[in-house]
Amino acid sequence: MSLERFSLNQWTTRYWPLPDLVAGCAEAGVTGVGLWREPVAEYGLARTAKLVRDAGLTVTSLCRGGFFQQPDAIAENRRAIEETAELGAPALALVSGGLPEGSRDVDGARQRVADALAELAPYAGRYGVRLAIEPLHPMYCSDRCVVSTLDQALDLAAPLPAAQVGVMVDTYHLWWDPGAYAAIARAGAEDRIALFQVADWITPLPEGVLTGRGMLGDGCVELRRFRTAVDEAGYTGPIEVEIFNDDLWAMPGAEALSLCVARFAEHVT
Repeated sequence: MSLERFSLNQWTTRYWPLPDLVAGCAEAGVTGVGLWREPVAEYGLARTAKLVRDAGLTVTSLCRGGFFQQPDAIAENRRAIEETAELGAPALALVSGGLPEGSRDVDGARQRVADALAELAPYAGRYGVRLAIEPLHPMYCSDRCVVSTLDQALDLAAPLPAAQVGVMVDTYHLWWDPGAYAAIARAGAEDRIALFQVADWITPLPEGVLTGRGMLGDGCVELRRFRTAVDEAGYTGPIEVEIFNDDLWAMPGAEALSLCVARFAEHVT
């Protein structure tokens, strides 16, 4: 496996300006990038689409939609779907959101996710965009994501067309789950795998857990086992390296990218 499946998620090199990121990827032979809505909006949506297209890169996903506990979630997610389509990305990453402020009703929060997906899926279909439900580690359940396992994500996707709603496999969030590999096989059988992301889990976690993802090979995740399982499930698409880590963010962008590529070859492929 060569670099054709490697994709650099923009947040891995968070402070690398978008034009420099695009030029650096092109120079390194990396053809895929996963983008985030905030820096895209700052640079300009149409301008970003042209920049990436002119450099010969493919946008592998846009992050993120979801956060369905917010009162304006449906309208905001419609805008995110439109942005995904304009960038030519096949998938919009969905982080479902946590509990509304003051609420303890986790079942109600999960039902809200299901209702939102039912409303948004046809809209995504009209734009040729696939909603990629991303389960997050259970420690994020209260505030960021009430969907914690791949099976939960698949159950939410099940009533809706696979072309409109899929799931994301993220090693950082799923490595702990004893049912993860069976769920990956299920996702493949149901044609639901929309995206595959890799990062490692380091112990002990840094104080700021949101920036505690490890460089590939620095932690305890069986990265190659995940990649093999996803391949065997029939997924042949991009593999995004998405690492939130202060030390990595402090590195020059080109240096961080080079390290990611080397570790990807060593631990994932």
